[in-house]
Amino acid sequence: MGWAAVTVLTISCFTANTVLFHTDDQGEKKLRYLMEPPVYAEVSAPRGGNATLPCVLQSKPPHYRIKWVKLQPHHQGVENIVLITNGNAQKNYGALGPRASLRGAHPLDASLRITNLELEDNGSYRCELINGIEDERVEITLSVQGVVFPYQSRHGRYKFTFPQAKAACTEQDAILATFKQLYKAWTDGLDWCNAGWLSDGTVHYPILLSRPACGGDLLPGIRSYGPRHKTKDHFDTFCFTSATSGSVFFLAGPLNFAEAERACRGGAGELALVGQLYAAWQFQGLDRCDGGWLRDGSVRFPITNPRGRCGGLPEPGVRSFGFPSKTLRLYGAYCYR
Repeated sequence: MGWAAVTVLTISCFTANTVLFHTDDQGEKKLRYLMEPPVYAEVSAPRGGNATLPCVLQSKPPHYRIKWVKLQPHHQGVENIVLITNGNAQKNYGALGPRASLRGAHPLDASLRITNLELEDNGSYRCELINGIEDERVEITLSVQGVVFPYQSRHGRYKFTFPQAKAACTEQDAILATFKQLYKAWTDGLDWCNAGWLSDGTVHYPILLSRPACGGDLLPGIRSYGPRHKTKDHFDTFCFTSATSGSVFFLAGPLNFAEAERACRGGAGELALVGQLYAAWQFQGLDRCDGGWLRDGSVRFPITNPRGRCGGLPEPGVRSFGFPSKTLRLYGAYCYR
């Protein structure tokens, strides 16, 4: 381990300054003021919870600022500033700003605390130390715990443009899934033969059991159509949702759609969204063998303990009857309050 010196010429009333930074045996720069994070630093928390993204100084330069930024990987050149502090005062920015603050557990603690996490908070963040001479930065990933689900239009397969897919997820208490989220869902057992939009405008589908109708005899994995035209091409979508503050409950039928709506209101609730049912299945262990209406007009039921005559599949999941006629009096209702 050695030291290297760099001379930096600054304009205005400052003179030339010399700053030292560590170098390793290969001559690569090492952080001087900020603590080096783990190779892959990730913080995980549920929606509605709190998270702290670590950023700790080893020592303080005489004059400095700390800037926290949420990275926008699909919007090159866009800097989404969350918070800036000079060690004494701080200023918050954007929609995330009111829920963000410095933890300040000790004089060298510049960790970012985010309260009441939302789905959109998921992503990568950068802690920047700016001292006008040799700026430093570390990156941390915030992973909002959740579940990915495929979603199809009531009008059939492959009906969504990218904007329509994004709106469809929002309507179901979700956001478009990222590739990383879809990959995790695949490792957790998601097998789906219909291609769907992801948040970066690419189209994929996850396959565990290779079969002729789903990419042929290729090895299991995430099949990719790559980037597609966002307003001309049409696919299904993969949505991402997380835990909710309310709960989903079932009302027995038989009910048609209108009766199901009234029954939920009578129980001080409303028909559940698809995302809310998936969240209840994932985080509350909701397990019922009864088909029930949801607000989008679909009929589904959640299974955590697979068994005979409950969908016929050996894996846990949310089973679907699709979008039957709303006049049918065959089902119960899944309500949310």
